[in-house]
Amino acid sequence: MLTKDLLRVSRAGGGYHLQFAGREHRPLAAKVLGVFDAHVGEPREALDGALADLEAEHDFKLVRGLAKLVEREATFETRAAVPPERARRAAFEAGEAVLVANGEDRTRALARAADSLGVSPADLDDALYADREERGVLASLSDRYDPESLLAQYDLSLAQTALFDAREVRIRSDDPRRLVSATKRLGLLYEVRKTDRGRELVVTGPDALFRATRRYGTRFARLLRAVVGATEWDLRATIDDRGTERTLELSDSDLRPPDTEPIEVSYDSGVEREFATRFAALDLDWELLREPEPLEVGASVMIPDFAFNYAHSEFRVYFEIMGFWTPEYVEKKLDQLDRVEEVELLVAVDDSLGVGEEIEARDHRVLPYSGSVRIKDVRDALRRYEERLVAASAASLPETLSPEEDVLSLSTLAARYGVSEAAVEDRAFPDHERVGRTLVRPAVLTTVSDRLSAGQSLSEAESVLEEAGITETSAALSRLGYRVEWDGLSGGRLRSVGG
Repeated sequence: MLTKDLLRVSRAGGGYHLQFAGREHRPLAAKVLGVFDAHVGEPREALDGALADLEAEHDFKLVRGLAKLVEREATFETRAAVPPERARRAAFEAGEAVLVANGEDRTRALARAADSLGVSPADLDDALYADREERGVLASLSDRYDPESLLAQYDLSLAQTALFDAREVRIRSDDPRRLVSATKRLGLLYEVRKTDRGRELVVTGPDALFRATRRYGTRFARLLRAVVGATEWDLRATIDDRGTERTLELSDSDLRPPDTEPIEVSYDSGVEREFATRFAALDLDWELLREPEPLEVGASVMIPDFAFNYAHSEFRVYFEIMGFWTPEYVEKKLDQLDRVEEVELLVAVDDSLGVGEEIEARDHRVLPYSGSVRIKDVRDALRRYEERLVAASAASLPETLSPEEDVLSLSTLAARYGVSEAAVEDRAFPDHERVGRTLVRPAVLTTVSDRLSAGQSLSEAESVLEEAGITETSAALSRLGYRVEWDGLSGGRLRSVGG
């Protein structure tokens, strides 16, 4: 992004046309890069002087804009024999002692101060104001840009700068999922509408909130990075041009993505980020999916924040978090919820919105929250679905199950039938015994029991169990009448229960 004073735009005929850099500007871009390369190790004031010469020969705003982008890849250092603050303090103290009244007195004061610091008077003089911006030395310059990539970045930055003053942006893209994801994570208010040209993302500006802010305009600019990453796209923005409403139109023919990856942005809010992080730590039979496929809602579409996919069947529950929104945006969301049909939807609603009853009237489950979404509330809501799903899957199973394997875990058996463990654990297993969460034939238990004895080391017992395919050591030893007596760090030995 550039500063607004470097915006190059034509308003001819009442339009709003950005003045992009063309291939004819490649030599100029090369000159700008060459000036920086030539001034590595030189003070900024020398670099600025050389750039000023270029500005006098070419378009001032274009040169300054290119230079600003390159400067962000440069590192400037303060170079001095002694830290400037220390040099000034010593010089001022010496000046007070000498009572500086003229140039000769100043020379004597510098010599005295330099002697106290162990440097030459000339080095001390240079150090006095070495920390001023114009005295900073260009220490290094990254190789991020060549002339071609610099012009591509300039064009993108120019368009981003224009979007600082956007009130509304309408975008069509061949990668809508990525676009909506970036929009939501940037905290922008949006709608997805169906038009005769396909789906169109409508992003509203800061006027829809309270007043125009640079922070919101910057989010528009960052969104453009996600837009240009698509192969085909077009954008129409309503711009507040110093009180005059103008239209900016852009497409994939105007901008090409720079070589760098688009800026990755976080969740829409801290509430969503915290929820996703805490939910991921749970060991549930539900997979959390960020921003699932759109839901049809009349002539528009809705993309919920999350979806929960059940691990044992093709069942999905959508999850929307309604945080601090404007009344107008809340009304739009309620209208969308009113038209969502034939899907299971949980809605976490900030208590301050006061719309929980309205959402419940639309047959969606409401989870009120304040500050953060309570994981327990979400888990309990999912559990109600899960109980229904387990009951349905259990109904399809026979009352008795006789797997062929000698040893088999309940989880493996459940996966074989495509159901949860809860659906199989209450079945009858006439050919097996339950040992913890594992099914074991009695003959296997007899064989294992014959190879175990009191006083045997735990490691030996584990080897016997492992050979039999039994991984639940504690449950198996308990079933066979043994406990483990620990002997410090050296391990443990089997003892008969009660012995």
